[in-house]
Amino acid sequence: MIIRKLFKFENAHIVRNCISRRCSKSIHGHSYKVEVKLKSNFLDNAQMVMDFGLMKLYIKDIVDSFDHAITLWNKDEEEYIKWAKKFSERYIILPVNPSAEQFSRVFFLIIDKVIELMDFGNGEKEVELYSIIVHETDTGYAECFREDAYNFKNMGEIKLKDIVFSDQIKREWRDKEMWDKILSNKKLSLPREI
Repeated sequence: MIIRKLFKFENAHIVRNCISRRCSKSIHGHSYKVEVKLKSNFLDNAQMVMDFGLMKLYIKDIVDSFDHAITLWNKDEEEYIKWAKKFSERYIILPVNPSAEQFSRVFFLIIDKVIELMDFGNGEKEVELYSIIVHETDTGYAECFREDAYNFKNMGEIKLKDIVFSDQIKREWRDKEMWDKILSNKKLSLPREI
């Protein structure tokens, strides 16, 4: 069975090297929608794959990190990165160009790790991330599956340790140590009730 949760965020970026001059030469923004699809062949004690409320914790904080932020490519010009960091306290630096395709891969890798580290407590079994869909516009989206997320040879390598969240973004997380826990493979504890 597959369950889906929809998240939204506003974000600015430049996608270098694309054919559209507006896209590759100008800072611009989108009203993104992110669909997180989870799957399992089992139901928990409440006869659900997983309580949707659990997605409002770590997964929501990860997606919300991109809201009202600027996303930068670490291979962009140093002057541009410094300028963006100077004028925006909410920024993310990625090891890949911030296209919808790469956003979907980044979200897949992070949320896949979050699911792996979540300390479930209601009989959830074999909950896996099925896909991530990133809607960049109302008419265009990229969908990432496991084989896409981990296809470093053809789509570029993404190491979680190379993703940088600004200090302001980290201050806004419910668990201020979330990223450190994710990078060090520590369990993400969940409240007894949501």
